[in-house]
Formats: sequence, C-alpha cells, structure tokens
Amino acid sequence: MDATEFRKRGKEMVDYIADYIETIHKRPVYPDVEPGYLRCLIPESAPQEPESFEDVFKDIERIIMPGVTHWNSPYFFAYFPVAHSFPALLADILSGGIGCMGFSWAASPACTELETVMLDWLGKMINLPEEFLAGRDGEGGGVIQGSASEATLVSLLAARTKTVRCFQLENPELTESDIMGRLVAYASDMAHCSVERAALIGGVKMKNIPSDDKFIARGSALQKALDEDKAAGLIPFFFCATLGTTACCSFDKLLELGPICNKENLWLHIDAAYAGSSFICPEFRYLLNGVEYANSFNFNPHKWLLINFDCSAMWVKKRSDLIGAFKLDPLYLQHNHQESGLITDYRHWQIPLGRRFRSLKMWFVLRMYGVKGLQEHIRQHVKLSHEFEQLVLQDERFEICSEVILGLVCFRLKGSNELNEEFLKNINDTKKIHLVPCQLREKFVLRFAICSRTVESNHVQLAWQLITKLATELLKAWEPKQCQ
Repeated sequence: MDATEFRKRGKEMVDYIADYIETIHKRPVYPDVEPGYLRCLIPESAPQEPESFEDVFKDIERIIMPGVTHWNSPYFFAYFPVAHSFPALLADILSGGIGCMGFSWAASPACTELETVMLDWLGKMINLPEEFLAGRDGEGGGVIQGSASEATLVSLLAARTKTVRCFQLENPELTESDIMGRLVAYASDMAHCSVERAALIGGVKMKNIPSDDKFIARGSALQKALDEDKAAGLIPFFFCATLGTTACCSFDKLLELGPICNKENLWLHIDAAYAGSSFICPEFRYLLNGVEYANSFNFNPHKWLLINFDCSAMWVKKRSDLIGAFKLDPLYLQHNHQESGLITDYRHWQIPLGRRFRSLKMWFVLRMYGVKGLQEHIRQHVKLSHEFEQLVLQDERFEICSEVILGLVCFRLKGSNELNEEFLKNINDTKKIHLVPCQLREKFVLRFAICSRTVESNHVQLAWQLITKLATELLKAWEPKQCQ
C-alpha cells in the first residue's frame, strides 16, 4: 500500500467507522457466538502472498463484528464507561502516523513535553493541590499509564522501595529480604482486585480493611489493623484508598484515612479510576477532599472523559519517589538534556520502556470539547442514573442496594440470590441490553451503569421496560417452581 492508496483506503475506513458509530444502536449489544467461533473462519497460517485491502475489509463484518461486544452502544450498561469520541479517534490516527517511541525526551521531545503539560491541565481541571503539578519547577507531576492497575502497581513498588531503603538506613543490620518479609499493604475489602494483584507482583502481604455498612473504608478500621500488625512485628507501608469502588461506587473516607497514613508513614495511593472524571464538575469535587494527604493519585480519562483507551492519568507529589524506584540508565538511552532539570524521561515512571504518543488524544479532546462540554457529558450521565434510580424505586418488587452518587445504580429483585442470578441471565440472553453483577455482602446485585456517549433517556426507558417485562415473566414462573 502506497500513500495514494492509503489516502483512498483511509477515507473508506473513516466512513466505515462513522457509519458503525451512527448505527451501533441497531446491532445486538452482546455477540451471539460460542468460544472458538473465530478460528474456523480464518486460515490456520498467515498468507504467503499479499492480499488486497478489499479482501481484508470485507472480512471485518464477516469475521470480526459477529464477535464484538459493542461497548459504545447506548444499550450497554455493564462495567463502567469506556470513553470514545471522534476527536480522540483522529488523534490516535495521528499518533500512529507519527509512530514515535517516547521513552525519553530525546526520543521525541513533543511526546514528553505535551504529556507533562496535559497532565497539568487535567490536574487543574479537578483542582488538584499544587504539589501534584509539574509546572515549571515543581517536584511532582503527572504521567499517562496504560491502566489504573499499572498506576497502583507502580505506586506500590515505589512505596516498597522507599520503605526498604529507609529501614535499612535506620537498621543497617537488616537485609532487604528481612524487611520485605514484614511489609504489609492495605486496601478496603471493596477495592478492585488489581490492588491485590499489585501486592502479589510486589511480593508483599496484602490485608483488606472491612468497610462499613455503606461499603466505605473508615479510619478506625485502618488504625485497628495497623496497631495489630505493628504489635506482631510487621511493617505497614502502603494503603490504597478507592474513590468510586467498582462494585457500587462507594467512596472511602479520605479525611479519616489520610491523617492516619501520614502519621504512620504509609504511602497513600488513591484509585479513582471511574469517579475521578466527575471531579471536573464543582458539585462533585467534594468527593476528592482529602487528596492533599496522598502520595499518588490516579483516574482513567479513558473511562468517562471521552478519551479513548488507553489513557490512565497518574500524579505524584514527589516524582523522585518513582524515579528512584525505577531508574536504570544504560548508555544507549542517555542524552544530553536528561540532567537539565527542565524535562523528565517517562521511562523512569512506568513498567514498560516504550510508550505511545497518548497525550495527543487528551490535547484534541480537551480543546475540542472544552471543560464545559466535558462537564455537560458527566452531568448528563449522572442525570440518567438518577432517572433509572427513580424507576426502580417506583416498583416495589425491586430494591436499591447502595447510594446512587454518580452514574451507577445497584439494584435487584427482592428475593433470593438464585432469583437474581436467573434474572440477570434472562436479561443478557435477550442481547438487547447488557448488564453485569456484583456482590454486596451476601447479596447478588445487578449493576446498571450509564456508559455510552450517545445514551439518552429513551434508551434508559426502553431498558427499564425490558427489565420489568422480564421480571414479571420470571416471578410468575418462579413462584410455582419454589413451591414444588
């Protein structure tokens, strides 16, 4: 393919994508395929001779689309949103076209510098404390990670390194393995499973702090665990607080947890993967109160700020804590400006070496939507979630299982877990809408998340009509079955 054909085929692909997005509501939201469906549709080996673009293009609908879950359908209410917009798509085309590998400033100065500035822009949008911003001479700063999971892992590893070095300075007789065996990290029992995975990869113990009756981690529970573990000779070093838990969008009490972490010398990392985008709205900024106590903070613009995956924003108060944990400096990666103090090499802030020009899509979206446009997007989703909440509350057969704050409603039929498991199966089997469950204490609960950029009230109303219809059918069949 030469440049002339690329121009032609590029226009065709843009048209296909635009048509796909405009008509996505007409497709079944969930695919009707079985595991292994794709292997029998393609050859066992790559072709020896080149194939035409036409042949490849026609196989998109024949092979790929039948197995796609349409995350951007207005009938997709599962998990959390995956951000999606035309400006971000265009920026990804430009990023791919430039094709730089931005592991250092010298590898592509614009790639590094735009990311630094964009993270400052975004930090100011959510009113982060000044210490988290790079500015012209700040000690903190932001970086784009691939996911919140990576941000949690990076922060835990940095905290581990910092703690080990401090303990060795105070206790020279202790080896690294002596200290590592006593380290303990903490998180709420409602924290995402990626926090536990970070501890697994980091080779440290992880303990879950029991949340209260509203699924919130409180300071008293953390302090109790710290006191017990210190008495047992362990070394607490890291706590991950969650703002907007995956199961029910609950918010840990930062104003209680933060002072304890600071007093006990625990690294406080805040995971706000979903909810963090809402902090650009002044009416939701209170949910971030207490961030001033944190060492690191993360949320995913690729969830709710219309910036396509992958784009996970992470800030630290002291970037030297990250660089000190990950810096390796072989001659082939060195350059003349790395000690200037004016720039940073992001290879020292992350697990991989290579990195794409991801800040381009943030730059495009923030400029073409503006803060006000993104605020309106967030507010529309929150409005729709409360609309669904009211529909649920008006039907006495259902119950709301947690407070509705942002764009997630947790609900269920009043009755057994088995009833609700069957109910969810019946909903998803229609392939008209898609939901996923969560476990809140002993209850099996259905999650209704407002996700699509194009979702409107009529989609929520149609979803509710289907839900109530299936509830009526299930309850009618369920009662005789239970009496047998």
